[in-house]
Amino acid sequence: MTPTELAPRFFIAVAVILLFCRVVTALLGRMGQPPVVSEMLAGVLLGPSLLGLLLPEVQDALFPTQLLPILYVVGQVGLVLFMFQAGYAFTGHRVTKLAGTAGAVSLAGVTVPLALGVLLVLVTAGAVPIQAEGTSLGVSAAFVGVALAITAFPMLARIITERGQAGTRHGSLSLASGAIDDMVAWILLAVVLAFASGEARPAIITGGGAILFGVVLWFGGRRVTSALMGSDRLGDNARLLGTVALLFVVAWYTDEIGLYAVFGAFAVGVVMPRSERTDRVVDRLAPIASMLFLPLFFTFSGLRTEFGLFGDPAVLLFAVACVAVAIAGKFGACWAAARLRGEPNGVALRVGALMNARGLMQLIALNVGLEAGIVNPSLFTVLVLVALVTTLMTTPLLSWIERREARLPVSTPPPALAGTR
Repeated sequence: MTPTELAPRFFIAVAVILLFCRVVTALLGRMGQPPVVSEMLAGVLLGPSLLGLLLPEVQDALFPTQLLPILYVVGQVGLVLFMFQAGYAFTGHRVTKLAGTAGAVSLAGVTVPLALGVLLVLVTAGAVPIQAEGTSLGVSAAFVGVALAITAFPMLARIITERGQAGTRHGSLSLASGAIDDMVAWILLAVVLAFASGEARPAIITGGGAILFGVVLWFGGRRVTSALMGSDRLGDNARLLGTVALLFVVAWYTDEIGLYAVFGAFAVGVVMPRSERTDRVVDRLAPIASMLFLPLFFTFSGLRTEFGLFGDPAVLLFAVACVAVAIAGKFGACWAAARLRGEPNGVALRVGALMNARGLMQLIALNVGLEAGIVNPSLFTVLVLVALVTTLMTTPLLSWIERREARLPVSTPPPALAGTR
């Protein structure tokens, strides 16, 4: 299909995606689900699990195979812009002595689900068709463990923002823990890919590149962004252009080293100086990211998900076990770690609920694994189900915790104010 033929297909596909996402958002919004969850589910429904099952000719016409790389690339723009906004919002809320607790929560949130995921695959070895052809059992087990250890950091950030909890203790703690969690998980994913390929180079590049990025950001990030926002010779349009260019350069670098573009974008947001000029830039970029670009990424992942594979009882049982292990390993471990660090139970429960959401980042990891040939369609679909369930349960769980808090005695301090450690 030529570019001239792809252009009209792209326009009609985007129109369908945006309108369908809006409909699903309106329906699920009545049940308290945030737009980010609705967009994720809408992407799955537009794939072979529903549209392809009922109207395969329509799906093929709307989303031809040649169109998928374009949807992926355009979706990355939305992720980069949104994570820049999340990083900037994160710096606006200071919570004292956060690093120790965030580190403990992140450590628990990585190691426990990682170990449980590896154990689950080893125990069910040979009984479930989840190994890609030519992939060893160890690589498959490690990949599942890393996938379950991932937290959907961008989703977590968006849920916190949409619920107005960015300034709370649990909101800031979850953002900090999620950032550490996913950075570690992506480095682990690079190690798994290195073992799968038989080469150490990918892991070395990711680890070394991340260290170099941190050093450059620490010593030069604030200077560059302050010069961009503080110059009186630049107008709002020039600052907007400069910000987007900086974001894309950093996204390029973090993508090249295997750390993924969203972390580079988040880091740029963190080092941005807080000012009215920066506020105007963020306010102009945010609606474009959330309304136009992000839904395209969810649809791209949904087009690769086939829930019809659950017709195999072994795959279905493995999926149920995977969901149970994922919730126990992430929600349970993060809650326990927060409690051990002295956080109030309400804060710990909220942190566990937010860290348990895996949607966006797990979808990204699954696509990476599928492209690398270490994930087959059955495993892809199982882990998409894990992403959907753990993300869909986040908002109802947070609402339940809030109702539970409301029934506590009035003398109990609210979670947003409890704990100043």
